[in-house]
Amino acid sequence: MIGQDIALAPLIPWVILLPLALLALLVAFYGLYRRARGGWWRLAGLVVLILALTNPSLVTEKREPIKDVAVVVIDQSPSQKIGDRADRTEKAVAAITEKLSRFSDLEVRFVRAGGGDGGAADVEETRMMEAMTRAVSDVPRGRLAGAILITDGQVHDVAASLPSLADFGPVHAVLTGREDEGDRRLTIVQAPSFGIVGKDITFTIRVDDLPGDGDGAQAAVTLRQDGQDPMMMSVPVGQEVPVTLPLFHGGLNIVELSVQAGPRELTLANNRAAVVVNGVRDRLRVLLVSGEPHAGERTWRNLLKADPAVDLVHFTILRPPEKNDGTPIRELSLIAFPIRELFEMKLSEFDLIIFDRYKKRGVINNMYLANIAEYVERGGAFLEASGPTFATPMSLYRSPIGTILPAEPTGRVLEEPFKPTVTDLGKRHPVTAGLTDAADGIGPWGRWMRQIDVAADKGSVVMSGAEGRPLLILDRVGQGRVAQLASDHFWLWSRGFEGGGPQAELLRRLAHWLMKEPELEEQDLRTAVDGSRITITRRSLEPDTRPVTVTSPADVVQQVEMRDHGSGQAVGTLVASEPGIWRVTDGEKTAVAVVGTLNPPELADVRSTAEKLEPALKATGGGAFWLSGDGSQVPTLRRVRPGRDAAGSGWLGLRGNGDHVVTGVTQTPLLPALPVLLLAIGLLVLAWRREGRG
Repeated sequence: MIGQDIALAPLIPWVILLPLALLALLVAFYGLYRRARGGWWRLAGLVVLILALTNPSLVTEKREPIKDVAVVVIDQSPSQKIGDRADRTEKAVAAITEKLSRFSDLEVRFVRAGGGDGGAADVEETRMMEAMTRAVSDVPRGRLAGAILITDGQVHDVAASLPSLADFGPVHAVLTGREDEGDRRLTIVQAPSFGIVGKDITFTIRVDDLPGDGDGAQAAVTLRQDGQDPMMMSVPVGQEVPVTLPLFHGGLNIVELSVQAGPRELTLANNRAAVVVNGVRDRLRVLLVSGEPHAGERTWRNLLKADPAVDLVHFTILRPPEKNDGTPIRELSLIAFPIRELFEMKLSEFDLIIFDRYKKRGVINNMYLANIAEYVERGGAFLEASGPTFATPMSLYRSPIGTILPAEPTGRVLEEPFKPTVTDLGKRHPVTAGLTDAADGIGPWGRWMRQIDVAADKGSVVMSGAEGRPLLILDRVGQGRVAQLASDHFWLWSRGFEGGGPQAELLRRLAHWLMKEPELEEQDLRTAVDGSRITITRRSLEPDTRPVTVTSPADVVQQVEMRDHGSGQAVGTLVASEPGIWRVTDGEKTAVAVVGTLNPPELADVRSTAEKLEPALKATGGGAFWLSGDGSQVPTLRRVRPGRDAAGSGWLGLRGNGDHVVTGVTQTPLLPALPVLLLAIGLLVLAWRREGRG
């Protein structure tokens, strides 16, 4: 490639040459004005002399052209998997690649965006502009030819990228969908993050038939709370509808919603939504009844009062009714023991009842003890901490409470030091799993000195004590739960005897298990989402490595292998390829994982559109083009000069910058010094002779 130009290298400085040349020309033109003889010869001589002094030369450059750079960005976001968009996209890529290969002065870079490699944000929204600018970040702006975006138009970083598009070149959009698309979507308009257990929560939903031609019709919405049986409701299309549901438990409460397919559907992925509410207990009401004063009584009280969310009602029976020492009845207590109020009228208001070293003394009669057993059967929580009298005929086991206790006293009291031991079953049970990592189940904690020997004929023995006898037994009774601790030396850990032990953590887990907190379930299937990674955890009392079935928001089913990690847990992971609700089941338990936000922009409107890209197209002079047929029919591609239109009917243009590198320079004088000097002198002599003849 050859380039030519004329260069001036004056023989005297311009600051001297220009004034002299101007003065000489003024004199010459003055002579012409006065019609002096020989004026034209004089002007010609001066012009030749001035040109000679400017020393012009022809500069010839050998140029090596530099290829311009164009970028083709291919949208691989979740919305591109709808219908045949992915297939049409690949055919468009092949056709555009073939057309671009005809331009020898063009380097083309291909980049795929929105495929989930960027984490959670990458599946929640499509950031093609960021991928486009990053792909050519090492290219000078003077070499950029522009960009072609092959997408459905659902791009969510256009506004943020506009400042970086200056001098980028024309940006064009090739749309993979169809212009007449319609879709139905379900949106969570408003939902609380927290709720009080036992109280109702209200959230607002909306069903839309896009582009809005179904407003006023009715749509059937299905609700499923924490995997329970589904509920149906009918809602008007195009209107916000409040939904009220009770909150059953603490921790995460997940409400799944789905709406029936609309008359025009692109995908069912946005026909589902989820509300995730963290359930918190307003106040935890605990009733603690101590059968007699003893060293561990205050331990239970202090552990429970340490939690500011606990409302504790504590009674200690100081004097048995059969004792007759003449003390007036009105002086036996500061307040009367409200037995009827507690065990008949307000019993159901307590979340947990604890009997600590209680024995039958006639203070609480069998009718009220039967009320406690019925309270547990209906879903209540009961913890019994046994003392020595549990092994006697005055044992609580010999009362109506015995019908709900999992272990029966043998009549022996083991008065010997021992270290509480987590059983093999306890190593997998959520109440005791992880309390110690020791293979024998004995942690670095202090000894206890007494245990009541019991025979556990039901329930789960999670800790053992002296002679390997059951120490902590857990059981489900009806709809409620019972825990039985066969020792009254729990307090030794709180006092720090021989280093103490995990008494606070053990009691916390016990209370949460008794009150059916989901994270303490023995048989459970749970999910955790970190970015786009879903971790599936199955808890079981027996090793279980069966694979689980995972269904994506687009109803794609896959199997995920589970590996037993000990401590009662089998874990599997997968990377989510799209936002939305992922359902997980092992055939018995079902869980859901919400990837991304509850209303991800990627699924807010999945119709193909050029509207979101319009600001970028307008700023760069690009255009939007709809694919036709199977996607292989793409617009004609042209190279255009800077400043010219870059898009028209059926064609799009990429800027031709004409940038180059100079590899050699040749300089040829245009006015050789001696001939020009002779010519100037000759013209001046002719002017002088002409004047002389006059």
